[in-house]
Amino acid sequence: MLNAELLIKAIQASNDGIVISEQEGDDHILIYVNPAFERLTGYAADEILYQDCRFLQGNDREQAGVYSIRAALAQGQPVRTVLRNYRKDGSLFWNELSITPVYDEASELTYYIGIQKEVTREVALENEIERLRTELAAFRAAATS
Repeated sequence: MLNAELLIKAIQASNDGIVISEQEGDDHILIYVNPAFERLTGYAADEILYQDCRFLQGNDREQAGVYSIRAALAQGQPVRTVLRNYRKDGSLFWNELSITPVYDEASELTYYIGIQKEVTREVALENEIERLRTELAAFRAAATS
């Protein structure tokens, strides 16, 4: 088994944002964020620890990804989805978020681990491909009529 020091170094060195939260009522309170999370969001750990992690969505909480997260967490299940999130400076970024519940030896839910990867470029490319497909379909329809 890996020792704790090596695990800490690995999490600190990760290119992806890693957070640990615990549930308090309906809130998921951040108790740890790694340096990659700070770089991704622009928030320093001491600014956001012990807050509910939903602050990253700002007022933009009516998203399919948010509903997926709520449903999975209500069932104690892992989930992976893409969300619109907002940095400290207010700029939008697309976040692929994987959340996994962590259980103790007595099978009690104790924590959640979240891994965040910025996918803004990928989402923009997917949107551009869809726009071009729509244009092509319209062009073909016009050419055949």
